[in-house]
Amino acid sequence: MVFGITHRDKHSKARAGTISTDHGVIETPIFMPVGTAGTVKAVHHHELEDDIKTQIILGNTYHLYLRPGMEIIEKAGGLHQFINWQKPMLTDSGGYQVYSLADQRKLTEEGAKFQSHIDGSRHFFTPENIMDIQRTIGADIIMAFDECTPYPCEYDYAKKSMEMTHRWLKRCINRFNETEPKYGHEQTLFPIVQGSVYGDLRKQSAEFVAAQDCKGNAIGGLSVGEPAEEMYEMCELVCDILPEDKPRYLMGVGTPANLLENIALGVDMFDCVMPTRNGRNGMLFTSEGIINIRNKKWEADFSPIDPDGTSFADTKFSKSYLRHLFVSNEVLGLQIASIHNLAFYLELMRQAREHVIAGDFAEWKEITVKKVENRL
Repeated sequence: MVFGITHRDKHSKARAGTISTDHGVIETPIFMPVGTAGTVKAVHHHELEDDIKTQIILGNTYHLYLRPGMEIIEKAGGLHQFINWQKPMLTDSGGYQVYSLADQRKLTEEGAKFQSHIDGSRHFFTPENIMDIQRTIGADIIMAFDECTPYPCEYDYAKKSMEMTHRWLKRCINRFNETEPKYGHEQTLFPIVQGSVYGDLRKQSAEFVAAQDCKGNAIGGLSVGEPAEEMYEMCELVCDILPEDKPRYLMGVGTPANLLENIALGVDMFDCVMPTRNGRNGMLFTSEGIINIRNKKWEADFSPIDPDGTSFADTKFSKSYLRHLFVSNEVLGLQIASIHNLAFYLELMRQAREHVIAGDFAEWKEITVKKVENRL
């Protein structure tokens, strides 16, 4: 993987760049649609590629490990071949999913014991086997195994968790260096900065992660319930420490406004289930603000879903029709809303990149944040 910065904004820390992988080039800043179990929910590949202009998708190690399982994925030739996606792909380590199973898991120095949410079967994740699992899945970018702390959490817990994440990281790096990719393309390991919302811990973790000299770095443990301002404060602190010449990936974030504010702080990569999950619940992010398409006010509104949208669905269908699909529990409504929201997120990233290149990102961001937060 090769990362290069092509432009920097003069009035913020935003930058535009490229990440070159064996499956293609990614233009940053970038949003990665989440394909949890080998699928971006309710969206076809041709829509992802041709309409939404997706450059990279994310797969989830925890879910893929449980189903379809590593034997099937390896027999298929890796996840790229199994789902027939020939562009870049990133997998998370499963750490966040294990964190979300608070009542069904136990953490030790060795790793994480947990019960499957599917059938209750018991499993054990370690830094070493998480590297092996991600080698088998075959994503271009893979993540180190970490513990994601909840919010709020006590300082002592956050500190102990961060220190264990650091020890796990060394084990991940050792295992990664001892093994080889399985499918003929390079894989790149990203460590994850932790430390909750404690500035001294975030500083310590960012310095430790930077010292590992990996090709890219991630920021985890944010967008877990803390106020947005605390997220921005932690992100700015970490971005000022992580190397300038390597991509920075903020995990699990977030709203359109969150993305723009964090781009201004120096983040290059994002992922979040919000555009698809909220879309399936009737929340649309549009160029003029946020719409709850279930509201009766849209019942006889025959204007396009988003006249300034880039997806075919934005101008082909009306708000009235989309509302009808939702109140009728028609699956097509979930598809249209998911396609629209993902296209909106990807177009927002494309515009952010254009404005970094043009030199007016900071000014454009201030105007755009107010628009995308507006409730219609």
